[in-house]
Amino acid sequence: MKLVKWTIAPVAAMSVFAATSLTAFAEESSIKEYQSNGVVEFIPNPDPTDPVDPNNPDPNNPVIPIDPTDPDGPNPGTEGPLSIDYASSLDFGVNKITNSDETYYAKAQELDRATDSWVPNYVQISDHRGTNAGWTLTVSQEGQFKNDATQNKVLTGSKIAFTEPQAASNVEGVTAPDVVDIALDPDGAESLVMSAKATAGAGTWVDRFGHVEEMTDDQGNAVQKTKAISLTVPGKTPKDAVKYTTKLTWKLSDVPGNN
Repeated sequence: MKLVKWTIAPVAAMSVFAATSLTAFAEESSIKEYQSNGVVEFIPNPDPTDPVDPNNPDPNNPVIPIDPTDPDGPNPGTEGPLSIDYASSLDFGVNKITNSDETYYAKAQELDRATDSWVPNYVQISDHRGTNAGWTLTVSQEGQFKNDATQNKVLTGSKIAFTEPQAASNVEGVTAPDVVDIALDPDGAESLVMSAKATAGAGTWVDRFGHVEEMTDDQGNAVQKTKAISLTVPGKTPKDAVKYTTKLTWKLSDVPGNN
């Protein structure tokens, strides 16, 4: 019987010890908190932005536009965090001389790539100032179509028009700039193209005009054009069998739009 009593006593002692140990462990495992910080800062970016595909305006996938008026390629974009990155040159094709009023459509913008190489003509700007202060883009025609080396030097009464504008970007949560139809003044008056009011227009934006469609030119060739950009020439205007040219000047200011 004594042997039984001595066997029970150590078990009871161990139970008391275990309970005491668990209580002490619970007290020592209380949760503590401490906070540290994270920071990131941005500055205006003066680096140039390459042209993008106007149908998929992602600066991560730049493109190489082909200038139909210059075999050396388009001019580089302007410098600074608020910049004009690219604007399409316009080619209204080779056309038969007539005495009727005629409308000619611009060839689509060609890109230097194997597939989907024709896209709408477009202008591209980038606002990397980080101020959300807005901006305004205008264009002017620096004189009428002309050729000083021929008898009938000027295409009197000719007019360029842009329709079906659409602003597009890959940025999210930013108000798009406003876009408008454009009728150019050959005497050089500026026409509004795009305007971003304060809080709008940050990032890279394109203004693309219309869509691409296949047409047949006066030589019977299939060509890719867009009806959104047109040149109207009066039938009464004399035309020589030469090439007539003009220049477009695009201007970007830090003045916000007021729409």
